[in-house]
Amino acid sequence: MSSKETATVEAKEKALDRPIIIKGARTHNLKNIDVEIPRNKLTVITGVSGSGKSSLAFDTIYAEGQRRYVESLSSYARQFLERMDKPDVDFMQGISPAMAIQQKTTSNNPRSTVGTTTEIYDYLRLLFARIGKTISPVSGNQVKKDTPKTVIEEIFKAMEEGDRFYVLYPIPQHEKKKLDEELKVLKEKGFTRLLNINDETILELTDDDVNTKKIKQKDYRVLVDRLVLRDDEATITRIAGSLETAFQNGSGRLSIKKRNGEEFPFSERFELDGIEFTEPTPQMFSFNNPFGACPKCEGFGKVSGIDEDLVIPDHEKTIRNGAIAPFTTQKFSTHLRDLIKVASQEKFSIDTPYSELSKEVKSIIWKGKGDYIGIWKFFDMVKDQAYKVHMRVLYSRYRGYSRCPECEGYRVRKDAQYVKVGGMHSGEVSELTIGHAKDYFESLELTEFEQGVAGQILYEIRKRLKYLDEVGLDYLTLDRLANTLSGGESQRISLANALGSSLIGSMYVLDEPTIGLHPRDNDRLIKILESLRDIGNTVLVVEHDPEMMKAADNVIDIGPFAGVHGGEVVFEGDFENLLKSGTLTGKYLSGRKKIEVPKKRRKGNGRSIKLEGASEHNLKNVDVEFPLGKMVVVTGVSGSGKSTLVHDTVYAGIQKHIGSYNQKVGRFKELSGMASVHNLEMVDQSPIGRSSRSNPATYTKAFDGIRDVFANTRQAKIMGYTPGHFSFNVPGGRCENCQGEGVQKIEMQFMADIELKCEVCNGARFRKDVLAVKYRGKSIHDVLMMPISEAIEFFVDEKIIINKLQPLEDVGLGYLNLGQSATTLSGGEAQRVKLARFLTKQSSEHTVYFFDEPTTGLHFEDVAKLLEAFNELVNAGHSVIIIEHNLDVIKCADWIIDVGPEGGFAGGQIVAEGT
Repeated sequence: MSSKETATVEAKEKALDRPIIIKGARTHNLKNIDVEIPRNKLTVITGVSGSGKSSLAFDTIYAEGQRRYVESLSSYARQFLERMDKPDVDFMQGISPAMAIQQKTTSNNPRSTVGTTTEIYDYLRLLFARIGKTISPVSGNQVKKDTPKTVIEEIFKAMEEGDRFYVLYPIPQHEKKKLDEELKVLKEKGFTRLLNINDETILELTDDDVNTKKIKQKDYRVLVDRLVLRDDEATITRIAGSLETAFQNGSGRLSIKKRNGEEFPFSERFELDGIEFTEPTPQMFSFNNPFGACPKCEGFGKVSGIDEDLVIPDHEKTIRNGAIAPFTTQKFSTHLRDLIKVASQEKFSIDTPYSELSKEVKSIIWKGKGDYIGIWKFFDMVKDQAYKVHMRVLYSRYRGYSRCPECEGYRVRKDAQYVKVGGMHSGEVSELTIGHAKDYFESLELTEFEQGVAGQILYEIRKRLKYLDEVGLDYLTLDRLANTLSGGESQRISLANALGSSLIGSMYVLDEPTIGLHPRDNDRLIKILESLRDIGNTVLVVEHDPEMMKAADNVIDIGPFAGVHGGEVVFEGDFENLLKSGTLTGKYLSGRKKIEVPKKRRKGNGRSIKLEGASEHNLKNVDVEFPLGKMVVVTGVSGSGKSTLVHDTVYAGIQKHIGSYNQKVGRFKELSGMASVHNLEMVDQSPIGRSSRSNPATYTKAFDGIRDVFANTRQAKIMGYTPGHFSFNVPGGRCENCQGEGVQKIEMQFMADIELKCEVCNGARFRKDVLAVKYRGKSIHDVLMMPISEAIEFFVDEKIIINKLQPLEDVGLGYLNLGQSATTLSGGEAQRVKLARFLTKQSSEHTVYFFDEPTTGLHFEDVAKLLEAFNELVNAGHSVIIIEHNLDVIKCADWIIDVGPEGGFAGGQIVAEGT
């Protein structure tokens, strides 16, 4: 290598070691800050909520990385990027190609699952199409397409040398042709002999005295050849020719009959046992494709009809003891007697709990057999008699969403379930947890040919399962709907996908990856991020978790407070020096400032919700009590069953009891104490609105008061403007070019669509004449761009508006802009906006509030504020039930319920409960 080349290599290596330099960053509330981020290191950016962490990590560093990447693309893409906002920064150097992994629900599509999101299901479809074996449901034998070669192999397996045999094919049978006509065509083709397969007599069609009326097609075959089996080239060539002839003239079907022996049918068609099967293709296993989706439920796996859990509310009951609720009444007891008769004939016990019955027995119970019509036909009968009031009432009592009876909830067409790999069909594999799926794919025994065909497919599946397991998601099933995942689970799926890409020299920007993780699981996540760093990537994490900060090579603390009072770098260095610093983060981490343990626990109102025999998903028939008038915290490792217990069973069970709730309720034996509950509120991490028009001001109804204030100004009255003119949701005052959105969507064909500022209103959402109306020197757009904290000071004399906004400040959301789109809020922020709304409209009636990990995205200081809001609710006579991992929240609880001990099948038990 020349000295010049050596110098070039050294220069490149030196450049790769240079830090990422940011100077004069002013995005959002950042105050002209300068930051250096070491390359190929793990850096944590921390600080109170709204201090500017995301503005630095995502809206400055990641945004510039994306912009520079896209600039390298075609001129078609670049023409739009010239109109996009660049980060407000003076100078940036050393930015690598960037990948953002944020904590947002992956998809709201009801068809999307963990398997499809991670592409595992796409590879699974390929695997089943390539090496899947179609098994006949009649005989249990494998369905194969025969060829002359495979038929010859079977002949040599079934017979010995010297054996005599016939090559035959069925007499053709066309709809519009009589047998005489068929036989005439055979003679014209040169086939003049028929063989009676019962006595092996040969019928010569050339004989004049042939009585065709006595020929039964089921007893006769067309004789193609008579042969003696020899293992020589001439014989094998003759056999092959005869087989070709038989297949060609027998519409792809033939048979081999050993002299005085058995007849062996063969078919070029994909058929067996009188059934013609569909040959496997990847589309056949897709519930998102019309070809593969179950025609009854259209690939959703559920249908609107009879709810199985209402028909059999207690799966631990036996048939004799009334497991089937509608059959316990005297009027319909005859159906129970019919079922008991079938049980005797089929030899299954009616004294076995329903949960322990086999799939075959449950199929009889639902589909019927013999004189017993089955539950499905029973309800068809009830529906047909819906003109009778009592039948309508009966039908409505058991109505809801239930598993599709056609595909049994597997979502794909029935014949896709006949295709198996390793003894399981694709639906059964999708039901496995990631941990069990990992074992299943590792233990697959394949032939050399199958390994050659499917080796790369299996590698991709195993790799993805390994990463999902490493990020602590081994308890999720592959068929788990993506829209039921928490923000933290969605982010960890994205992280696993990023790991699977095996990129180096890149920058990963993550938004609180520890969300949803029990403190015990954090170590695994930290090791993954360290492995990303160690292979040559820069990892940038927005995080509040102490363990993550401790593991970081570098910590940047943004503060000192939120909104306009933040945006400064208050600390930059390693963890040890952070502990000594005077920042809020440093004080909490070092114990100089802390959330105190309550001196006494609230006694509650003496009432409670009692749950017995909860057995949904992984819950192990648990009994648990939720005291009312207290702050109850449910904790446990990821996948232990917390959400199943709280959301799917307790919340859903009470909702079903007190109102119209058409979602599935988790299985349980008894739920008591519901009379003490007047209202229920589930405060989860789902978005506060489905459109970009929804924002904190509209959600809390503060915008109604703001529009009234503007409509009452002198200028608005002169112009004849009403409150409607100050709404971006209806025509009148909004910009009609963007219809009040402030942005326009540009379709980028093969790239993600881009949203650009509206050229007419420049993103202000309103017409110029409406924006000219001012209240205290501010337009309606100026007000919507205000942080909530500033708006509270601005509208200090407007009590109606202040009453709506103050709770947002109280729950630590003062840094949000009034008009910030709901689609940009994190799950934790959306949850706290909902909490604020409930604080503004507290009911005098006892309400139970359910929260799902409300500390998501919160700094220690913000957790303290949140606890004050919870205390306000409880002290007002309400009850609060929280799913949470945060140790500060747990220590402040009046009652703790710990679910575990592990995730998935190893969880689902109450490990401890009490104070």
